[in-house]
Amino acid sequence: MNPRVKAVEPTDDYRLRLTFTNGEIGDFDCRHLMNFGVFREFKDVAYFMRASVAHGTVVWPNEQDICPDTMYEDSIKLTSNNAEPAVAVERRNEACADGESTHAAH
Repeated sequence: MNPRVKAVEPTDDYRLRLTFTNGEIGDFDCRHLMNFGVFREFKDVAYFMRASVAHGTVVWPNEQDICPDTMYEDSIKLTSNNAEPAVAVERRNEACADGESTHAAH
């Protein structure tokens, strides 16, 4: 089972900054939902900003919610569960591509 949402910070560009129960932090982009059924209310940014956490997922006042598994799997992780920033992981991978080793010699 994937971790659940512990905290949410909505942004005015229709993203959710999520903190999961395992300590990971991720950004979930909701723009693709805005033309779909009950999520059309998200076009009102003031309404979108009313997102909150209930029962491990993100909810809005008119009962919209997003599956917590979807948010975990589709969010761009800013930190991993070992608290290493994703940017650091990307930079390390770039260094490997340049021929630099990030591993100590054995």
